Amino acid sequence: MKRIGVLSDTHGKLREEVVEILRGCDVILHAGDINTPKVMECLQEIAPLYIVRGNADKEWAQGLPEKLSEEICGLRVFMVHNKKYLPKETGNYDLVVFGHSHKYEERREGDCLYLNPGSCGPRRFSQPVTMAVVEVEEKTGDIRVIRKDIVQDGQVSMDPKSRQETAFSVDKLRLILRDVDKGKKVSEIAAKYGISVETTEQICRLYLTHPGIDAAGVREKMGLPKNR
Repeated sequence: MKRIGVLSDTHGKLREEVVEILRGCDVILHAGDINTPKVMECLQEIAPLYIVRGNADKEWAQGLPEKLSEEICGLRVFMVHNKKYLPKETGNYDLVVFGHSHKYEERREGDCLYLNPGSCGPRRFSQPVTMAVVEVEEKTGDIRVIRKDIVQDGQVSMDPKSRQETAFSVDKLRLILRDVDKGKKVSEIAAKYGISVETTEQICRLYLTHPGIDAAGVREKMGLPKNR
């Protein structure tokens, strides 16, 4: 039995729980938005690493491929960060891995398994923190996917301040994004609007890594109701 650790969107954060899971894997697949070379180097010390570049991976990651096609543990594997760049035909692959949305997705089309492990980096508000382990039976090539919830939903309890911070109106968010366009510092924006630096960083990252997105779009990606 071969075990493949699959993760994405770590955004500079490598959790101890993730490392422990990966130590039991033969290979690691990372679908992009690593953010820092340090995370990549840590993963390479654990097991052989296959990795693609995400939209948030800047100059340091220019040498990383945007797409990858390899045979891994007997599987024909295709990897890309954003699924909109998937090839039209994937019938030649057993496993297709992507990320970007921070939302876990697992589906089969014919003999191909499509897998988005979600994000196991910084929590994006109420979204679960997830990754996956793919077990491959060497004799038969059968695949079993094990979803790993790093922070169980039942353990998440948002305090009043967190609830208040996620209750942004579209108008307030427009003002925040306007300050981002003006080049104001994260700490300055956080202090101005009375929100945490972590929350401000998440808003800025969403805005800056999704060209053309507006305040309503940022709210949607934060997992907040559309009509506020």
